[in-house]
Order: sequence, then structure tokens, then C-alpha cells
Amino acid sequence: MLELGIKGRRAIVCASSRGLGKACARSLARAGVAVVVNGLDPARVEATAQELRQETGAEITPVAADVTTPEGQAKLLGVLPDPDILVTNAGGPPFKDFREIDREAMLRGVIWNMVTPIELIQATVDRMVERRFGRIVNITSISVRMPVSGLDLSSGARAGLTAFLAGVARQVAHAGVTINNILPGFFDTDRYRASLSATAKTQGKPVEQFARERESTVPMKRIGDPREFGDACAYLCSAQAGYITGQNLLLDGGLFNSAF
Repeated sequence: MLELGIKGRRAIVCASSRGLGKACARSLARAGVAVVVNGLDPARVEATAQELRQETGAEITPVAADVTTPEGQAKLLGVLPDPDILVTNAGGPPFKDFREIDREAMLRGVIWNMVTPIELIQATVDRMVERRFGRIVNITSISVRMPVSGLDLSSGARAGLTAFLAGVARQVAHAGVTINNILPGFFDTDRYRASLSATAKTQGKPVEQFARERESTVPMKRIGDPREFGDACAYLCSAQAGYITGQNLLLDGGLFNSAF
């Protein structure tokens, strides 16, 4: 059991049936948090809920819904309208040359990676303020800080979210409500492996070779373990992290090369 001072708190973790969202849900559950897990595939969401219950003993509630839609958000908030902890997350637009992105795709990307987190925060933050406790963590991307070819739409939308919430974080800080962002680099998830295969195919290289080349660009010479990401998220949600807000935590093995 992680002793983070949040045992008995309640959390919504969006897009948490797999990948980094699931890692966050797992770490929060290990800390004694009751977690609502979410995803599009009902079978996968239920399987994840059962897995986390067995592993952690925590209360896990599955909600199959598309969190990027008003209907999906209503379903999620209908189960837990006043979470103490909110972790926003959603799949990003596919890798694509910026010249090929039409208006419809741009609007969809902004809804996924900027509008949806803002709407969820609008729906939950005032009750956090009333209770004088709240933790909001947004999963964004290293691409907010550095260009990643083919992820221009995702990068732009997530950067917009970051800028939008910078002021919001200061407005609610007095009430013990924190808002922070985690910027992942390369982590071993389904999405990462899919992008690895697609890029290797585009470059005409075997996947194994390209994977080794990708790892070599990271100063730590490895890809991140999702559990490391989940534990960092749980820490930002902890009682001990109450003086951290408006920050962007890079979890990238040193990939972003900067002093600041």
C-alpha cells in the first residue's frame, strides 16, 4: 500500500482501460483510492476493473463511455459527480503529415485533447474547491515541449490545454486544489508499439531494428515502464504534493534536451 495520504478518496481516471491511464488507475488504487475506470470497449473496461480489484483490493467501478462526447461525460459523471481526483486522458489524433489534416480532423483533435479535459474540469472543480481538496492531473505529451513529426495536431491541442489551465490552476490553488500536467515521452504501451510499427514500415526498417534505434535516442537507453508513470501520477495526487500546482512534469528519460 502506498502511503500517500489519499486513502478513501475517490477518483475518475479517463481512458484507463489500458496504457498510461490504466497505470494511473492502478497506482491510485494501490494508494487506497476508489477509482472509476473508463474506456470505449465494455469488455476491456470490465476486465481492467476486475484485474485492478483483484490486485489492489480497492473499489473499482467500470464505465464504458466515450469521454470526448457530452453523452460520455454525462455517463461518467453520473457515476461519480464529485471526484476528489480527476485524471484526464484521451487518445490523440493519428500520426499524419500536417498538410493532410483537414478542418474536421483539426476540430476533432482539439475536442479530444483540449476541450474534453476543460469540460471535465469545469464540471468538477467547484466541488473540489468547496471541499478544500482536489487533485487534477492531465496526461499531455512531450510533444508540447518539442516537435514530434506527424503529431502536430495533438501537440497544438495539448499545448492549448496547458496554456488554458495555467491561469485556472492559480485561481483554485487557495482551496487546496492543484492542477498539473504529465508529459510522457516513450512508454511501453499499445499506442507506442503501434506507432513504432507504423514508423518502421514507413522507413522500410524491421520493427526490432527501429525499436533499438528509438531507445538509443533516450539518454536512459530504455523505454519507460507505465508503472513508473502511474506512480508519478499518484504522487501528484497525494497529500504530500499539495504545494505543487500549475506544473508540467516531463517523464521522458531525459529525452527533452534542455536546462529549463
